[in-house]
Amino acid sequence: MCKANIAMFDEMIDPDSDGARQPYASLFEWLNEQNFRKLCNQSKQAEELFRRIGITFNVYGQKDEQERLIPFDIIPRILSAQEWRVLEAGIVQRVAAINAFLDDVYNAQEIIKAGIIPSELINRNKAFLPQMCGLKPPGGIYTHVVGVDIVRTDVNEFFVLEDNARVPSGVSYMIENRATMLQMFPELFTSNHIKQVSNYPKQLFRSLAAGARDIADNPNIAVLTPGIFNSAYYEHSFLADEMGVDLLQGSDLEVRDGKVMIRTTAGIEPVDVIYRRIDDEFIDPLSFDPQSVLGTPGLFDAYRSGNVMLANAPGSGIADDKAIYSYMPAIIEFYMGAKPLLNNIPTWRCGNPDDLGYVLDNLAELVVKEVHGSGGYGMLVGPASSHRELARFRQKLIAKPDNYVAQPTLSLSTVPILTKAGLAPRHVDLRPFVLVSPNEISVTPGGLTRVALKKGSLVVNSSQGGGTKDTWVLEH
Repeated sequence: MCKANIAMFDEMIDPDSDGARQPYASLFEWLNEQNFRKLCNQSKQAEELFRRIGITFNVYGQKDEQERLIPFDIIPRILSAQEWRVLEAGIVQRVAAINAFLDDVYNAQEIIKAGIIPSELINRNKAFLPQMCGLKPPGGIYTHVVGVDIVRTDVNEFFVLEDNARVPSGVSYMIENRATMLQMFPELFTSNHIKQVSNYPKQLFRSLAAGARDIADNPNIAVLTPGIFNSAYYEHSFLADEMGVDLLQGSDLEVRDGKVMIRTTAGIEPVDVIYRRIDDEFIDPLSFDPQSVLGTPGLFDAYRSGNVMLANAPGSGIADDKAIYSYMPAIIEFYMGAKPLLNNIPTWRCGNPDDLGYVLDNLAELVVKEVHGSGGYGMLVGPASSHRELARFRQKLIAKPDNYVAQPTLSLSTVPILTKAGLAPRHVDLRPFVLVSPNEISVTPGGLTRVALKKGSLVVNSSQGGGTKDTWVLEH
């Protein structure tokens, strides 16, 4: 999402002095003292460590559907305390608005009545679940865990790229990246005062428990996974282990007298909170996809009865729909009574004839995404596409314009990665993780930095060849 003729903002280098920007000053000095060959060897050691631990993911839709390592770059990304305060305030505001929006669209739909969002964009959206209408989830929370993807274009310019309100992934990599850096470079954590991320699982447990106080004083929590073949299974097992809770599949659960029970070798016991890592349509074959073998019959009825908390709430995906994204500034103003603290990227909705005309006329300069797409699939990066790719995508747009949105190309910031030839700049985004409880919205300081490891590439998703970095937020 950048134009080759626009200067990139390098987050480490001060263009006026060719030295380091202040947040990177200590790291820059340390790097200048290092033996490059030793750093490369340590990078290989980090890869081997990840392999031994089993930090892998699956890539679907390819001939070699097998587990892969997510590449890890050992040069950390650093944010100052002031930069983080700006991001944190904007993220908290945005997530509060998302929860208010979800509560509204599944109940009074005041935002539609006010003429801010067209009815058809909500009520005819495949991410909208009519089964959730009139339902108030435990604690009044729809999105217990949110991942907000941020990109940067200049010193003081941050944009929200997208919101992940369904089942955001990647937090285990954030934690393991930090653990690896602590093990390999302990001296850096002595000379730099860095906010910690390792307490995230405990915060997640407390946040989920707080949301279920109406169900039980000391709720029994479990993680629900589709199983070992899911691309994020490592994360499911990691979080269950770190929280000290059961990792379950749908077949481990049954509904009795309206309550959800766990089948164990010792008998059955109730479960009060299910942190689900399966998609809406597979939760319950009686209420959603009747062909689903991943869910539990009657689970959604137990949820509707208030006997179990599902995190995130079914139907939350309407909030990370990319067409809805284009309305986020208006959504924030409507529910929060204030201007957004973080910018949205201008977005053309291709279902609008005028917008479609503009997009078709400027396709080579735009980024086009599927409204319900994820993982970097189904998108077009105009400036990096061939004439044949542009022509093929043009036909897709004409055939199904409602399925796409388009955005301008941005000059995304770069941070250094370690290559065989030395340090080299690469484009990045940032996914901070947000926890929502009845009385608090907290943002883990840092998050997951995803990096496009290929020179000139703009797609950071691991499924598309991207890697990750440790993200430091400085204390002072």
